[in-house]
Amino acid sequence: MNKLEKDTRTPLQPVDLKRVTIEDAFWSPRVRSVGDAVVPYQWKALNDEVPGAEPSHTIENFRIAAGEAEGDYYGMVFQDSDLGKWLETVGYVLAERRDPELERIADDAIELLARAQQPDGYLNSYYQVKEQGNRWTNLRDNHELYCAGHLMEAAVAYFDATGKRKLLDVMSRYADYIGTMFGDGPGQKRGYDGHPEIELALVKLARATGETKYLELSKFFVEERGRQPHFFDLEARERDEQPATGRRARRRTYDYFQAHLPVREQTTAEGHAVRAVYLYTAMADLAAAYRDDSLMEACKRLWNDVVRTKLYVTGGIGSSQYEERFTVPFDLPNDRAYTETCAAIGLMFWAQRMLAIEKRGEYADAMELALYNGVLSGISLDGKSYFYVNPLEVWPATANFREDMSTVKVERQPWFGCACCPPNIARLLASLGSYAYSFDEAARELFAHLYVGGSVEAAFGGDNVRLSATSNYAWDGRVSFVVSSASPAPFTLALRVPGWCRRATATVNGEAVDAGAAVDGYIKLNRVWVDGDRVELTFDLPVERMRAHPNARANAGKVALQRGPIVYCLEEADNGPNLQDVTLPADASFVESYDASLLGGVCKLTTVGKRSAMRDEDEGRLYVAHRIDRVDAPLVAIPYYAWSNRTPGEMTVWIRSE
Repeated sequence: MNKLEKDTRTPLQPVDLKRVTIEDAFWSPRVRSVGDAVVPYQWKALNDEVPGAEPSHTIENFRIAAGEAEGDYYGMVFQDSDLGKWLETVGYVLAERRDPELERIADDAIELLARAQQPDGYLNSYYQVKEQGNRWTNLRDNHELYCAGHLMEAAVAYFDATGKRKLLDVMSRYADYIGTMFGDGPGQKRGYDGHPEIELALVKLARATGETKYLELSKFFVEERGRQPHFFDLEARERDEQPATGRRARRRTYDYFQAHLPVREQTTAEGHAVRAVYLYTAMADLAAAYRDDSLMEACKRLWNDVVRTKLYVTGGIGSSQYEERFTVPFDLPNDRAYTETCAAIGLMFWAQRMLAIEKRGEYADAMELALYNGVLSGISLDGKSYFYVNPLEVWPATANFREDMSTVKVERQPWFGCACCPPNIARLLASLGSYAYSFDEAARELFAHLYVGGSVEAAFGGDNVRLSATSNYAWDGRVSFVVSSASPAPFTLALRVPGWCRRATATVNGEAVDAGAAVDGYIKLNRVWVDGDRVELTFDLPVERMRAHPNARANAGKVALQRGPIVYCLEEADNGPNLQDVTLPADASFVESYDASLLGGVCKLTTVGKRSAMRDEDEGRLYVAHRIDRVDAPLVAIPYYAWSNRTPGEMTVWIRSE
């Protein structure tokens, strides 16, 4: 069969972005700034027009590939992907609002891609400009299929938003060509990319075009991964590559690429964290599309390994700068935490797919944790500077002396030579509405996963309903919904009770409902809804002292502060230096106050801790035999996502506890 003849949809479908509006004190400025500031800024970056930023050369590379400019290729081998993510972001922005000028710029970029595409469908500026004749010779390292995947995702998003097929047709031609090169047929390569991405993109392309062959190609790439004889060894021999020796021989083993075992046999999250969660996202997509229970079981095993042993309290993953990877269970260092922004974003992708298959609040909990903390920390308040790495503790004085801190910055950067994170966070924020709500049409269920103010529209058969949300959720825990419907509509409204919440209350039209009877993390209100029905939710937001598992050695004797979905930190700007000397008494109480003038408006926490006070006679001594005095010290904690938006300095999430 050529067309999708079976329903490959998951039980829960994200609501179309065109049916979601965001009107929220916390999120609206961030989402709006993507279209107003971030997208224009990043377009300038792609065109090397940001003063002081590392050059991108992305657009120029495509102009050279199209024969419209002369020069050498510049940048990473995966530079094309930056344009793919930028165009995907534009698609999400245009789904929410009309912007003729932005659409014109995007159309021009798409025309450039069409002119650069080769007659056989191939499109990769690195190989068209720098290594002509060497296509598909180093999939392990050079990201050809990865770049194709990001451009495919862009094509689907832009088509969904505008109805324009130009980029969709370009990328369908490219996917068709890839399908002739890879597979288990005679003369085809039985290989896959070192960086998973195309696998999840092909699922999107299949659903946008209705073409089964793209779904099958995704399945081939996933199923082939890790099989023996190992494809990476075969292609290395074809390149006459000599085996590495010495220290280099220990790098980039199969597990770095999640290719150490066939995917169904993998039980622990290994290797490069971003690559891992992109692969797991595709695995979940395929498990749903093919109703593949064994593949879903593999996803669950990997999920449990990550969230139970390898997840930071901020929702970050990937603890080591070495290969940007997962290491062993409970290895969660704070000052050396790599926790790439893209990894937290990838965790959200994966959580969303798992949630679509299993209606379990734990997936939405992880999605929310990553969003408010590990993702948001990657972008400045004005949207024009970024963190690639998101540590949980920073002592700037040591940064120049530690090899493992070489990528840790105390200030966000305007751009990167490896600029995967800036457009990635932009596309995530621009598509936020699709993470907030989803629906099961057959079961007549509408799920609210993230409490974002605005509205959502859903159709259940002939019943069209609109749900309007008012929320100040991040700060006060109150959410209200009003139903709009032309006629009575029977459906179930499923409202998540966050995993951090100890006490929730809910009412429908002023009458209390049993919030304690949540099913898999959701209060399910099943009734015939009429126009004007009102639901009120209240979640208690006490300041919680979070404590790590005893095996998480870096956090022994320490606590992290969390209030609702927000994880907090101490910053030198508020508390002075030497934050590792600060301790928090067990009986310390907190004052919670919203400060509209601080960091774009945040709820800050104030309390009194303790810190050391050296005696006058001890000044100049490095060590003393007597006990050092401890004195009261006022402390201010701010949301972790907002650190490093003022004077650069120390920061810590985990605080010593008395």
